[in-house]
This record gives sequence, C-alpha cells and structure tokens, in this order.
Amino acid sequence: MKLPSIGLLPRILIAITLGILLGLFSPDIPVRLFVTFNGLFSQFLGFLVPLIILGLVTPAIVNVEAESGAGAGRMLLLTVCLAYVATLVSGFFSYGVCSLTLPHLIGAPVALEDISQNTSSLPYFTISIPEPLPVMTALVLAFTLGLGIASKKATALAQAAKEFESIVILTIQKVILPLLPIYIFGIFFNMSHSGQVFHVLLVFAKVICVIFVMHVLLLIFQFTVAGALHRRNPLRLLWNMLPAYFTALGTQSSAATIPFTLRCALKNGVSEGIGGFVIPLCATIHLSGSILKIVACAIALMLTQGIPFEPAQMAGFICMLGVTMVAAPGVPGGAIMAALGVLQSLLGFSENDQALMIALYIAMDSFGTACNVTGDGALALIVQRISGGRLKTGMTQTAE
Repeated sequence: MKLPSIGLLPRILIAITLGILLGLFSPDIPVRLFVTFNGLFSQFLGFLVPLIILGLVTPAIVNVEAESGAGAGRMLLLTVCLAYVATLVSGFFSYGVCSLTLPHLIGAPVALEDISQNTSSLPYFTISIPEPLPVMTALVLAFTLGLGIASKKATALAQAAKEFESIVILTIQKVILPLLPIYIFGIFFNMSHSGQVFHVLLVFAKVICVIFVMHVLLLIFQFTVAGALHRRNPLRLLWNMLPAYFTALGTQSSAATIPFTLRCALKNGVSEGIGGFVIPLCATIHLSGSILKIVACAIALMLTQGIPFEPAQMAGFICMLGVTMVAAPGVPGGAIMAALGVLQSLLGFSENDQALMIALYIAMDSFGTACNVTGDGALALIVQRISGGRLKTGMTQTAE
C-alpha cells in the first residue's frame, strides 16, 4: 500500500515545529551537526543560484520572443506587458504598505549572525563551493543569450537552453526541495538553542497577517480597474472568481487551476478566445501575489536585523524581481527559488536570510497562488477591453 505523500508546506511546518521543540533542550553536539549540514547545503545552494537564473531566464526570453512572431503576437505582447505592470504595481504596493506598517510591528533588531556567537553553534567543518559566475553576470548573460538565440533563430541553442532548463527544474524538484525541510529544521533548531526563535516567530506571525490583508486589497484594486473599464460591479466580478481562488488554495498550483480560472473568467463575460489565450499564459507569467509576498518578507527580515534600505534600491529590486518572476518554475516554492539570486545580488541576503525567506514564503504559498490565479481573471477582462472586445453578458448561464 502506497503511503500518501506529504506536501512541501506540511513538511516545512513540521520541520519548524520540531526544530523549535528539540532546540529548547538539545545538547550542543546535535546542534553543531545540523549547523555543519546547513553550511554545506547553503554553499551548494549558492553554487546553484547563478545556474538557476541562467537556466530559467534564458528559455523564458526565447519562448516569448518566438511566440511574438506568431499571429497572436500583438495579444501576447499586450498580455506580457500587462502582467509585468501588474507585478510591478503589486511589488511597489507591498513596499509602500510594509514600509509604513512593519517598522511599528517589529521590535528591536536582532542580527541573525548573533545566533551563532556561541561556540556550540559553530560547524565541525566547512567546505567552500565557489559560484561558477557572479549572480548579476548570470542575469546579464541570460538576457544576452535569450535575445540572441531568439533573434538568430538558433534552434540548436534554443533546444540546449530548454534541456538545461529541464536539468535546473529537476535539480530543484529532486535535490533542493527534498532537502529544504532539513535545512529549515537546522535553522530553527539553532535559533531555538540560542534563544532567538520566539522573536523570529513573532515577526513571522505579524508579517503573515499583513500579507493576507494586502492580498485582499490587491485583488479589490485589480477588479476595480477591470470593472471600471467595463462599467461592471468589481465586487460581483471578484465574487465570480472565488471558485478559482479556493481551488488554488487546495492545489497550490496556478497551472492545475487553469480550467477553473477559465470557467470563472467566462462567467464574468470574457470571450472564449481571449480567455483561452490569456488565462493559461498568465498562469505562468503573472505572479502579483508572489512578488507581494517576497517584497514584504524581504523588508521584514531587513527590519528585523536593522539593515537599512533605500527607495532607489528597492525600486531596482522590484523591477528586476518582476522579470525573474516570469521565469519562475511551476513547482511549489518555485518563485522564491527563482528570486534567491536577486535577493543575494541586490539586497545582499546571506544564506540564513534566504532560508528564512523560503520558510516565510512557503508558509503563505497557498494564498499567494490563489491571489495570482484570481488576478488572472482581472487581467483577462482588461485585455479584452483594450483589444476592443465587449463582455458577453449571456456567458453566465453557458459557463456554469
């Protein structure tokens, strides 16, 4: 009898819980063993980050450029631009709200390096694994290769980029994600042992509440824009998308929710042609909920440690993060894995910072996915209006 598999989120939550409980009374030796493992894993993760960027961004650019030459090129360009603008709006909205609210909710800064001040938290040994190329170099190289391959129609290189992408995704699925709960267990095991864990958990709880409220406000804004363009009640349009929202909460996958999202979009009056094109495409490239979470979590961790951040710095981070989100793989936690390079290169996040980012992000993964797919319905309405189409008022009965 095959045992049911446990999802990534339950495994992360179990790892955090066990790490906190065992760390309260554990002797020094087990703590040092997991600190050693975390050091090795973080070195391996740092080695992979440039390869992840190169393997995901390059084929994403090639695919967009290739599809732009088809008959639906104009609608593709319109949808991609709208998805990117919506992602940027979400990112800057998150930055504005978090900059105003989180400083009042988060207490005194605590550097994560302080957790490792005791000799009991030092690893038994360390191994340095240099990254193959700097993260920013990987980003520039990915754009250069992607645009060059697409413009020259180099099919052999395009196929090589696609195969390299499959290797990167396979590494994430078979190596990184299975070991991730152990890595996060080690982080919280060490924090609990050093007495800093409850401060971090309190920050987690406050940030999750703020993120949830922002998700609701973001969806209301998106459907207000769509409703204004079509002179329809935005709350009614949003209400019609709720089946897709709750389906995404269960599946944690934008791709798996596409049939339900499309049905809800048709119920709102989107034509089958527009909906059949925009909904599957936006399931891949529109990640407003994801970027909202990443920006909020990044600001929370920077405030927790007393790290200053400037508006210009965050603006560049959000713009680059929006591009990276387009290339995020469709696996649980794929968006945050794709964002690690940008977090490291533009915000200077350490391995401990990245581990906490992953844990905090995955804790809200279902709600972020639900926000993404529900927003796809709003983008479909906007694309239909800009492309000159009117809503089909009779679709309510036919789409049931």
